[in-house]
Amino acid sequence: MVSVFRAWLAAAARTLQGLGTYALAALLALGLAPAAQAQTPTAPIDTVRLTLPEAEQRFVQNNLELLAQRYNISAQQALAIQARLIDNPTLFVDQNALQQTIHRQDAVGTNADLGKTQVAVQVQQLFSLAGRRRAAGRAQEQAAVVESFNLEDLVRNLRYQLRTTFYDIYFRQQTLRVYDTEIPQLRHTVDLYQGQYEKGNIALKEVIRLKAFLFTLETERVGLVTDQANSQADLHILLRDSASTVYKPVVDTRRLRDLSPAAYPEAQLTDSALVRRADLLARRAEVQHQNLNLRLQRAIATPDLALGYSYDRFGSYFDNYNSLTVGIAVPIFNRNQGNIQAARAQISVAQAQLAQRQLTVRREVHEAYQVALRQDELYQNTNRDTTPFSTLIDNIEKSYTKRLISIVEYLDFYEAYKNNVLQLNALRANRMRAFENLNLTTGRVFYRAE
Repeated sequence: MVSVFRAWLAAAARTLQGLGTYALAALLALGLAPAAQAQTPTAPIDTVRLTLPEAEQRFVQNNLELLAQRYNISAQQALAIQARLIDNPTLFVDQNALQQTIHRQDAVGTNADLGKTQVAVQVQQLFSLAGRRRAAGRAQEQAAVVESFNLEDLVRNLRYQLRTTFYDIYFRQQTLRVYDTEIPQLRHTVDLYQGQYEKGNIALKEVIRLKAFLFTLETERVGLVTDQANSQADLHILLRDSASTVYKPVVDTRRLRDLSPAAYPEAQLTDSALVRRADLLARRAEVQHQNLNLRLQRAIATPDLALGYSYDRFGSYFDNYNSLTVGIAVPIFNRNQGNIQAARAQISVAQAQLAQRQLTVRREVHEAYQVALRQDELYQNTNRDTTPFSTLIDNIEKSYTKRLISIVEYLDFYEAYKNNVLQLNALRANRMRAFENLNLTTGRVFYRAE
């Protein structure tokens, strides 16, 4: 059967040299259709309805990147506790190991057997001066604050990825519906006209054009299905879901239509971003952290004080020697000058990065707001009426069957309807992405359709 079909295609190609290389390529692709149809169909996959609030809740609870960042904050907090701990005391014990009995001459000159061994004990405690432990604890606590803002910034960016992926899947599903409607209808038409051609009622070129256009639709659909599978994979990763299910986003279309950038003035959005953007707060916290680090380095310049107690049974000029010890490093050469200078430089670096981030935040909000205004204006001024395909195709089919329209006009209708719906869904998706970009740049979800 396959060989007969391919022979028919070869004969058709020889008679249609005027159709060009595109039609010939379509013929070759269509020649493989019987083999493709013989493949075993895949098993159906479970579809799960999912709202955006449900997705966000599962995202916050399950996302592994957020979990890892929370552990990082806990580690920084533990380091702050460690920085405040007092140094442990040091104990030295010196015990005579070889000669267990001490022999010493008395005043007369005879050897006196003391019957005891030599032992020496020393205990020493190190004390930090100039509030070094307190300064170290505060600096490490501020490092934990920086990490907490980094967590918020990670949440902000991942939430943007989650919400945009959610809406991309939704609008791509709307686009796939067009192909799922047009392709079966066009296959039916191809089968009918194939039969008419075999009866000699129509020309072969019309069948070829119909099959070429059907192949184009099927190829475009495969590309959309691939993009949809990638988006589904991203959504599963964000939600930490290893199940082989397909999510079907549930969206309130009325609330989508009612969204408007003008609901909030640009100045309000900019002020919110300057106050709430986690990356900006992290920069401010880093400036404070570097200031605390400078205090710590200055405290380190003051040497530690070592206090101790010493006992020696027979090793001193008299028995049972007791003493107190005091030790401190004399800051002549090393006064921690390099670390202090580096800490000052790090403050300047952090302040410059903060100023740069503030400029960036203002610009990002402005650009995002302007893009949202343009996308919404285009959406509001576009005719969003999409009459169901099944309602239109009946009249077009009848007109084509009665030869009231040509095959070119017939295929133009398919193409025009498809492009209209595709462009409208792309416009809707770009509009929602613009709103989500505004939420991202402001650091707060101002625009919600759920």
